[in-house]
Amino acid sequence: MSDHTAPELSLAVFRQGFWRLLPISLFVAVFGAAFGLAAAQAGLPGREILLMSATVFAGTAQFAALEMWGTEVPVLPLLATTFAINARMLLMGATLYPWMSRLPPGRRYASLVVLSDANWAMNLNDLQSGRNALGALVGGGFALWLTWLAGTLAGMVFGSAITDPQALGVDMVMGCFMLSMVLAGRRTSRTVLAWVVGGMAAYAAYRWLPENSHVLVGALAGGLVGALWLEDKA
Repeated sequence: MSDHTAPELSLAVFRQGFWRLLPISLFVAVFGAAFGLAAAQAGLPGREILLMSATVFAGTAQFAALEMWGTEVPVLPLLATTFAINARMLLMGATLYPWMSRLPPGRRYASLVVLSDANWAMNLNDLQSGRNALGALVGGGFALWLTWLAGTLAGMVFGSAITDPQALGVDMVMGCFMLSMVLAGRRTSRTVLAWVVGGMAAYAAYRWLPENSHVLVGALAGGLVGALWLEDKA
């Protein structure tokens, strides 16, 4: 790929990314339904539940916010918790910046509105395979957003039928998908070490540090390996 080539985004590329991510998005809808039910049971009005899913688009952070919801919302702890959970987005965005910096700012930031773990992983895998397109990121992200929103609505209406999505095993789907992206991507001694160190650090943080901190700790540990072990450009 040329260093001066901007990422491609067209209707055909968008459509291709949408259909590629749609199968995994259907499992996201189940968790959207669980959130819709939980939010309704917490007493949130339907309009606010849909608005939260449409604008926040972050399942773990939304569930964490529900746990802290009440007649008096602790704003500062709520902000700190959601920031800790979503701080991985800073690192995800940093991995895409060298490539997306070739786009005009308006198009660049609009493309990141639907950024999430699944479409980021697939897009990064595309980049490592030499594909210079935004289909997986934008089209796939729209598929994830749409099914999350549809799931939230379904949960508000029919959610009592899915009281425990983990009992169905769907909580493993996203983890398996992310693992498949790792295995399908480019493997070097550097990337393998980064994944191993990141995984060990995340596990240690999960066992001994505050809740949800393992996401950020694992990402920082793996990123530190990449920063200290630079690729040979020769």
